[in-house]
Amino acid sequence: MSARPLPSRPPRPNPRTRPAGRCAAALVAAAALVGLVPGPAAAGGRPDSPTSLQHRLDELVRAAGGPPGAIAVLRRGDSTEVYRAGVAEVGRPGAPRPDDHMRIASVAKAFSGAVALRLVDRGALALDDTIGQRLPDLPAAWHPVTLRQLLQHTSGLPDYTGSDAFRAILGADPHHVFDPHHLLDYAAPVLLFTPGSRYQYSNSDNIAVALMAEAATGRPYEELLGRLVDRPLGLHDTSLPRGYRLPEPYLHGYDVTPPDAPVDVSTMYGASGAWASGGIVSTPADLASFIGAYGSAGFLRPQTRRQQLAFVDGASEPAGPGVNAAGLGIFRYTTRCGAVYGHTGNTAGYTQFAAAAPDGSGAVTVSVSEQITAAARPALLAQLRDVEEGFVCALLNDRKP
Repeated sequence: MSARPLPSRPPRPNPRTRPAGRCAAALVAAAALVGLVPGPAAAGGRPDSPTSLQHRLDELVRAAGGPPGAIAVLRRGDSTEVYRAGVAEVGRPGAPRPDDHMRIASVAKAFSGAVALRLVDRGALALDDTIGQRLPDLPAAWHPVTLRQLLQHTSGLPDYTGSDAFRAILGADPHHVFDPHHLLDYAAPVLLFTPGSRYQYSNSDNIAVALMAEAATGRPYEELLGRLVDRPLGLHDTSLPRGYRLPEPYLHGYDVTPPDAPVDVSTMYGASGAWASGGIVSTPADLASFIGAYGSAGFLRPQTRRQQLAFVDGASEPAGPGVNAAGLGIFRYTTRCGAVYGHTGNTAGYTQFAAAAPDGSGAVTVSVSEQITAAARPALLAQLRDVEEGFVCALLNDRKP
């Protein structure tokens, strides 16, 4: 399921409105998406040397149907390296930049996790608080579901973004402004399974998390984001809009369907239909700052952190590098070089990966200007996961098995 509540392949605008030009295409053979995907090494460079990292990013952009632009931010200690490929906007010169705004899709779920877990730290919420206690107006069948289960996607809540009614509204008016407090009205009032019995990714979970945070504090979720996350971490270019516009400058997102030219879908959809599940707009620089704090020790109290890092089998959407496992508002990605904690996301025009070294020594983000899914682009997603793993290995000091 897309990180934002959008079809995996959005409706195409009138061809006369399509941007001119297309990224160069070179056929890159990639293995099917099964577990860990081995990656190419640049000539003359170690598999995860800076030369090879840039090479892999360039190859991703040049791949058949690849994204027009890509940017990775690698922070290790006081050092920050930025790798860029392609263009920020098709038809205009200029590579993506660290201060370009972009839709971070389901990485927004890590932000809602940060809000909820900080409220747990302060005693305003408890991980075993239930929907029935905090949100009694929601369907009775959902009342036993706990905050812990919502954060770990073991709740059983049906995904509201899959409802015919929700999709019909989006199809008729992609800029429709939803009331986020009623997004769960589109979900069926049943549970798909006994809460806690298994993992199933659902956009409904993080909407309920945000509503529980509001109920516990009496404050809007947007205000809680600012007070508990954005301002403490110095995230000056991160916001949660309800409209469809993006702040300037921004990394343009595209629907890439060869042989047609890429179609700019950056502002095709409004953000209100995703809200706490995927509506946040940020920049590569801000995203690296956030995940560097949230994904490492020190952001939460030790007791809360221990519970956050109790993992079950389950992949983020799309799957991140290596073997994926789900914690509370965070995922563990176990690669050939070690494990990192973070989140992925995709939506119309964008695919995101953000992760941190567990010891707080650094963070990495990889952002591309195309929605890459396992269903529509399995080989390209395999190649992207390989790129992400290369950056994880660089983050973890090139440790190899």
